[in-house]
Amino acid sequence: MITFKTTLGDIKIELDFDKAPNTAKNFQQYAEDGFYNGTIFHRVIKGFMAQGGGFSSGMGEKETRESIENEASNGLSNKRGTLAMARTQDPHSASAQFFINLVDNNFLDFKNESVQGWGYCVFGEVVEGMDIVDKMTLVDTGRLGHHDDVPKEEILIESTIVE
Repeated sequence: MITFKTTLGDIKIELDFDKAPNTAKNFQQYAEDGFYNGTIFHRVIKGFMAQGGGFSSGMGEKETRESIENEASNGLSNKRGTLAMARTQDPHSASAQFFINLVDNNFLDFKNESVQGWGYCVFGEVVEGMDIVDKMTLVDTGRLGHHDDVPKEEILIESTIVE
């Protein structure tokens, strides 16, 4: 169990080591290392998802470890409340950034091993605090530098507790 203590409240996350062992281990290692402490949810799109894990307060990009292999073919779906790894167009480019699905986003699921079909790896779910995640969508967002959908009032992960 991992708890994010945020400026809006606590979010408890359970990782799925059975279906996404490498991704869950990677995420837990970042959490244990304190990497997420002081990071923000830098992209929030109402009716879609809330993304965090890569930027510190003020939108400073954090240095990450190497990318991990995409485990999206694990049978898990991008349903409301699940956590998935964020990535670039390269299906195997995920490192530390993640997102929480605010609704069922089945179109993000694995379809095939083509570049367009890889999808986004689900590796955990919010087991307590979805009301806090929903609160994120009430914050006004805008453009900041090259980034869209950035909360105008920062939503900070103050600390991380790994149980």
